[in-house]
Amino acid sequence: MDIPPEIDSDAPRPRQGMDAAPTFPSRPVLCRAAYPILLLAVVSATVVTLRYHLDFGQISAFFLIGTVIYLAALERLIPYDRGWHPSRDEWGWYGVYFLLTLLGGGLAQLSVIAVVGAVSPPDPVLVLWAEIPLALLLRSLACYLVHRFGHTSRWLWRLHGVHHVPEKVNVANNGVNHIFDVALGKGVAQLALAVAGFSQESVFAVGLFTIAQGYFVHANIDVRIGRLNYVLASPQQHRLHHSTDLSEAGHYGSDLSIWDLTFRSFTWYPGREPAAVGLQDPTSFPRTGAVVAGLLHPWRRP
Repeated sequence: MDIPPEIDSDAPRPRQGMDAAPTFPSRPVLCRAAYPILLLAVVSATVVTLRYHLDFGQISAFFLIGTVIYLAALERLIPYDRGWHPSRDEWGWYGVYFLLTLLGGGLAQLSVIAVVGAVSPPDPVLVLWAEIPLALLLRSLACYLVHRFGHTSRWLWRLHGVHHVPEKVNVANNGVNHIFDVALGKGVAQLALAVAGFSQESVFAVGLFTIAQGYFVHANIDVRIGRLNYVLASPQQHRLHHSTDLSEAGHYGSDLSIWDLTFRSFTWYPGREPAAVGLQDPTSFPRTGAVVAGLLHPWRRP
């Protein structure tokens, strides 16, 4: 793993050369506290749910909604680029894609349930405190590989490229995905955990963390996490993933950054920012507003 020794000042600041948001007295504090608050929410929701035996599905749904609301509010208070705020029309398109993303996750769950009974061990092998970090590592690796193949496989790219059409990165368009791309990614990740025999409790805990991380890295917020970039994924890294400059568009991990370091797809260094985001060839995919065309795109002639 090649890690640059120098680290820039971690003082939050709006994107250079852009229409910066007006500052307010608590902005620096909020920029530094935003991510720890999110991680604290993950831990708190996990502990309370497990201690009081709450319903995993309901808590996951409420946590997803709460995460989106929290990060959307931060995008207004501490934006990275005010030009990346969704327009009214974009909110509508993104909402449709968000529902399709939820449907894709449901399809993945059904496919996993269909095979888990035949391949998964009856009881977990490890205690919960040991299971959770191992489950996180395995799920993160599975998602990393599927995501990377989504960029290197010609056919899988016709699914995944739908996500890269928007020329801005924000919480709302994190849900812009092809339904089958979501089903594939989530299905592989969940099946890997099931086959390995991890308990429902550990899968739930890891699931909350990946929800938080998935939306956090996509958030249009001026947050820097310093040396944690070499362990966890961040918005600083994920903006580069969406760069139109493919030489810097690595960072296939959305929760942990260790796999990008291991497989040499880690391109971030302090101060590096993309000049533009979106597709290198914008004409290769239908625009985000053409939802039906985007869903049919993988089966059309190149």
